[in-house]
Amino acid sequence: MRPDLIVSSDLLRASATAAPLARLTGLEVILDKDLRERHGGVWEGLSDTEIRTRYPAEHAVWAPPEGEPTQVVADRVAAALQRAAAALPADGLAVAVSHGAALRMGMSRLLGLGEEEFGVLGPLSNCSWSVLGIRHGHWRLLEHNAGTLPEPILSDDR
Repeated sequence: MRPDLIVSSDLLRASATAAPLARLTGLEVILDKDLRERHGGVWEGLSDTEIRTRYPAEHAVWAPPEGEPTQVVADRVAAALQRAAAALPADGLAVAVSHGAALRMGMSRLLGLGEEEFGVLGPLSNCSWSVLGIRHGHWRLLEHNAGTLPEPILSDDR
């Protein structure tokens, strides 16, 4: 796809994911703390089972106590994606490497979805991608949660 820009969360797992693309393209990875995952407050370090058990009401609406509110995450990630888009030449392509929930919230914000509609996009799997574009001044979703599929295994008795 020949990107013109690579931006990444400054957290190690995201920047390490961006590094091979940077080597392949010769581009520098620009780190942006606004692409970080949502801060989970008291949920940090707990498994999903532990969160469900200790915080059932909060888990039901995915609101981590002392954590970062959904609106704040959506706004900061959308702002980072807007900055990346603004830095592109006409018809340019940016690759943003971040974290599934943060990207989903930021993309939902760019697409004009309300917080109650953020779940419409569904999760973003590890090492998969979504493609957004701007047409007539509006963001649109062109592809979501895409990735490469493994090669089929052929049996010997074709």
